[in-house]
Amino acid sequence: MTSGRDTHEDDLAAPRPRLPDGFRIEGWEVGAVIGSGGWGTVYEGRTVADGTPVAVKVLPTGSLGPGQRAALGELVAREVRFSAEADHPHLVRTHAVCTVEAPDLPDLDGAIALVMDRAGASLKDVLDVAVTGGPIDGAARVLRGVAAGLAHMHAAGWVHGDLKPANVLLGTDGQVWLADFGLAAELDGTHAHLPPLGTLDHLPPEWWSQRTGTEGAVVRPTADVWAFGVLAHQVLTGGLHPFPGATARARSLAAQSYARGTAPLRLDAGLDEDLRRLIADCLAPDHTARLPHTARSVADRVEAITGGPARRRRRLVPAVAAGLVVVTAATLAGVALLGPDGEGRDRDAATPTPTATGSRSLPPGEIPEDSDVPAALRPVITGAAHRCTDEEITPALLAAMIKAESNFDPKASRPESDEYGIAMWTPGVFNAWAVDGDEDGHKDHMSPPDAIATMSGYVCWLDQRFKEAGLPKKDLPALVAAGYRTSDRTVIEEGGVPERVRPHVDKVLGYLADYQR
Repeated sequence: MTSGRDTHEDDLAAPRPRLPDGFRIEGWEVGAVIGSGGWGTVYEGRTVADGTPVAVKVLPTGSLGPGQRAALGELVAREVRFSAEADHPHLVRTHAVCTVEAPDLPDLDGAIALVMDRAGASLKDVLDVAVTGGPIDGAARVLRGVAAGLAHMHAAGWVHGDLKPANVLLGTDGQVWLADFGLAAELDGTHAHLPPLGTLDHLPPEWWSQRTGTEGAVVRPTADVWAFGVLAHQVLTGGLHPFPGATARARSLAAQSYARGTAPLRLDAGLDEDLRRLIADCLAPDHTARLPHTARSVADRVEAITGGPARRRRRLVPAVAAGLVVVTAATLAGVALLGPDGEGRDRDAATPTPTATGSRSLPPGEIPEDSDVPAALRPVITGAAHRCTDEEITPALLAAMIKAESNFDPKASRPESDEYGIAMWTPGVFNAWAVDGDEDGHKDHMSPPDAIATMSGYVCWLDQRFKEAGLPKKDLPALVAAGYRTSDRTVIEEGGVPERVRPHVDKVLGYLADYQR
């Protein structure tokens, strides 16, 4: 399966204007670029007087409209005020705010420059090169620092509002600092207001259902707790996000589906039980459910779990079998745990029942014993399908899709379209959604258990996307088959099955009818 045929990429942004090496801003001199974000660019810097290393964040203003300029000014003022009021060892300090004077560089002339503590790298830099499946080096230290900084912010009456790996800085001597307080907001009672900004991957589900008023969007400390849960999962798994999806938008939609109780929360099985429980608490599905888990209590739990050297070694070594622990929103309310063998549906209802004649009847959607589905694959397909709580994603539908894709051939390939294996995955797309179906510690698109488990997770997400888009429920099997061949956006934009994949979809539906006879 390749989304490459119908992938819609964002337009590439124009290159940012940059200050030359050695450029002076008041008493500081800038060097190489060390990062960039939505508003500006961060440079290495040093004081001219004694060479003390700093970071200089430059925020251009020339191309901004009046409203954008006012918003940027508000963010800078907020960051400076917070830095002055909430001093802490795990919070980056802003030392000065300057104006760039560069008449020869009109794009940067008049830009705002913030002079700050300088770090060796961001947590994002570390995660970008990390090997997935286990914790990064110093994971316990990073989590303790982030949690402690967050607890101090909340105790001082502030919400960070944009906690993510790019905003966690790591010093060369082991320091851990929270940074980028442009969206930090001072609490007014139980909440604060922020501009409708933030990072999709770390915003809580309730963010999307609220209205933005004249004062901005409402943000509460529990939003930071959610973001910490996402970040902690990334730190402990080498960068894996707890919600499936090849893009931030897809992952945010998956988080919203989980919060509605229509999709599971999938936490890596390599996590220690205490850490897994902590992350699940941080990712409780709504603001009310997260209220008992304050930043202070989270920091205390992180310290207790990772506090001693021996304890830390035991708890942060990744498990050899890195499958998935699946938790639904209902689980967090005390209902049921959805395990890797497909619990979450009625287990008795999924078991063939003897009839008076000794034959066995199957519940709808199960694979009949006399089908052409290879016997060795039936439990693999059934277990994968039962991981999805959406009723449309059945073993019969997965089997029909696999038959149409590869005719159950584990070595199938279409090199011309870069598709391989039993589920015809494009390797790059597979990697974005990969599940370790056979729990051997590796995720391989040519492994039938891995490929089929990953297919189930992806089509489960497609099913939820099409429901959210209001497409007819009766058409969901066809839409899912079409989305697997093209993309979710293509199906939604065309309002149904695209004509170019209609023959393939008809083939899937034919096989599905055979399996459901």
